[in-house]
Amino acid sequence: MPEQPSAQPYKISFLTGTAIVIANMVGTGVFTSLGFQVLGIQSGFALLMLWVVGGLIALCGALCYGELAAAMPRSGGEYHYLSQIYHPALGFLSGWVSATVGFAAPTALAAMALGKYAASVWPAVPAQALSILVVLGLTAIHAVSARAGSRLQVMVTAVKVAVLVLFIGAGLLAATPQPIAFVPHSADWQQLLSPAFAVSLIYVSYAYSGWNAAVYLTGEVANPQRNLPRILLAGTAVVLLLYVGLNFIFLYSTPIPKLAGQLEVGYVAASQIFGSALGQFMGAVIAVLLVSTVSSMIFAGPRIIQVMGEDLPALRGLAVVSKNGIPVRALLLQTSLTLLFILTSTFEQVLLYAGFVLSLFTFLTVLGLFVLRLRRPELPRPYRAWGYPITPLVFLALSGWTLIFILRDKPTESLYGLATLAVGAVVYLLGRSFKGI
Repeated sequence: MPEQPSAQPYKISFLTGTAIVIANMVGTGVFTSLGFQVLGIQSGFALLMLWVVGGLIALCGALCYGELAAAMPRSGGEYHYLSQIYHPALGFLSGWVSATVGFAAPTALAAMALGKYAASVWPAVPAQALSILVVLGLTAIHAVSARAGSRLQVMVTAVKVAVLVLFIGAGLLAATPQPIAFVPHSADWQQLLSPAFAVSLIYVSYAYSGWNAAVYLTGEVANPQRNLPRILLAGTAVVLLLYVGLNFIFLYSTPIPKLAGQLEVGYVAASQIFGSALGQFMGAVIAVLLVSTVSSMIFAGPRIIQVMGEDLPALRGLAVVSKNGIPVRALLLQTSLTLLFILTSTFEQVLLYAGFVLSLFTFLTVLGLFVLRLRRPELPRPYRAWGYPITPLVFLALSGWTLIFILRDKPTESLYGLATLAVGAVVYLLGRSFKGI
């Protein structure tokens, strides 16, 4: 019997790509961080401005990444961009971080938050065991079919957005307003420059992380020069509106003392608005919504490891794909690292460690937009970053301020991040010495 021609590889549409961006962003941070922010900030205006500023950083970053993705349309994200703009060594370090931390750590955080929400609703549920089962189940789905994984992503993300919109609407109608002012007074503006605002912005920036998720899949996006910038901007803009609206409802409906120090702020606010029974139901729904976040990271992350394997002979085994075009070996590596984080670390340790090292490479990537325009002005640019050079400068200023603060006030987590880079540098140098890289 003659061999049948292979089917055309599945291409990610604008809708699927936008769903991946939204799912990567809407997850752990927005459902967990407000309780820590209100410990140092009491102003409703300043608390909402945290989410506006975080969204501004993400939007500026998305505009810059859109130009880089259109000019260099290939999967791999920062690994590909930094290799081309600066040096393969820096690209390798970025890929090393993405492979070991960039997706495995946030996947672990989302799975851990899912477990905590579920345990708050059903105390008998073992949170860690549930986190592990969700990661393994989604890995199995994404290892079988990219098309099935994409359909799952769109479906679960659509449910997530619908639930959040309904939550915001129901909160406006049913909540008892709290005595908190959202119109700024003179003292509120001073809080925007306070140390507490800087601390909180670290957590908010993590909540917005994922805005660049689609660039890791460039090679699988249909018409990437046209669709990728649109995907990045649409996904980020939707999330900004959802985040500001959701945190407004949390503050509008729930007394600040009840939110202070709580990890499951969505569950606390839902119980305040709807009562204990419906609050438990909403807590369960939020736990289910976090499945979308875990799924999107399991879908996107292995593509970076795959591209590194294509470029680096020492890692060639990780570039192998299945008959359906799925990098199964890279997928299994990422899942193993995710499980390691879940089993050995706390939520806060993983968040601060990952936040520092990931912010460092997004900073270098946006800075690379200036370098690329200077070094390669002839490069075709189907899309140019809107607002250049203001938008990348805003991103660099705000991100740089956050990085400096983490280095100064969170030295342990920063040192762990720098140690990860040092190990990656050793791997790179050993590979070169053996002519493997």
